[in-house]
Amino acid sequence: MTGVAIDTRDPTPIYAQLNRALRAAIATGRLAPGDQLPTVRQLAVELRVNANTVARVYGELERDGVLETRRGVGSFVAATPDRARPPAEHTRRLHAFATRVLADAAAAGFTRDEVVGELAGRT
Repeated sequence: MTGVAIDTRDPTPIYAQLNRALRAAIATGRLAPGDQLPTVRQLAVELRVNANTVARVYGELERDGVLETRRGVGSFVAATPDRARPPAEHTRRLHAFATRVLADAAAAGFTRDEVVGELAGRT
């Protein structure tokens, strides 16, 4: 249905795996704004997880503006791919990028101050 999978051997809690998987499906375009998600019960049966776990994830995603629940109709994707990423994801990716840049700069013989100065336009 959703193309979402849970790995029971993964030590990551199931709710975190499901949250991440749904966000990734939206971020990669497998789920688009307006797409209807399975009901809590349907997804729980499909994934063989507790319905409360699915309900918790749907609730968190709704609070974050990723999903929209319409009473009596269902849950729908509300976010664009960019908004579906976890809030901390941007910070984590920026940190990883900056770390790579500084490592490459150090390997090339540049100091951090030289790199920062060049990025700021001050040479």
